[in-house]
Amino acid sequence: MNPIFSDKAPKAVGPYCHAMESKGMLYLSGQLPIEPETMKIVSNDIELQTKQCLKNISSTLFEAGCSLNSVVKTTIFLRDMDNFVKINAIYDEFFGSHKPARSCIEVARLPMDAKIEIELIAEM
Repeated sequence: MNPIFSDKAPKAVGPYCHAMESKGMLYLSGQLPIEPETMKIVSNDIELQTKQCLKNISSTLFEAGCSLNSVVKTTIFLRDMDNFVKINAIYDEFFGSHKPARSCIEVARLPMDAKIEIELIAEM
């Protein structure tokens, strides 16, 4: 196993690595909509939060030698399922024609009171 840390993604808010490579697969920890420079949530807007999560994910994937096209499955944690359509539009902008498997789960609360968190599994 090989832990991955990206200096272009925000530092972890807990005792974990950005991603873990194991047997040709990459397991990304949940990414919050944190700006790496400020370590604060980017905005209260769900669309901007979704974009920031995906930017942070892209940085970590790049650090591991992967891209969004390497993604096998994503899991999205949302505080409000009423935002499902909005996050889908942003998600589609980033992933384009690549459609990995996905789950979307409504949760009561997320770290730093974020509205969204995204984790994923990718192929190396």
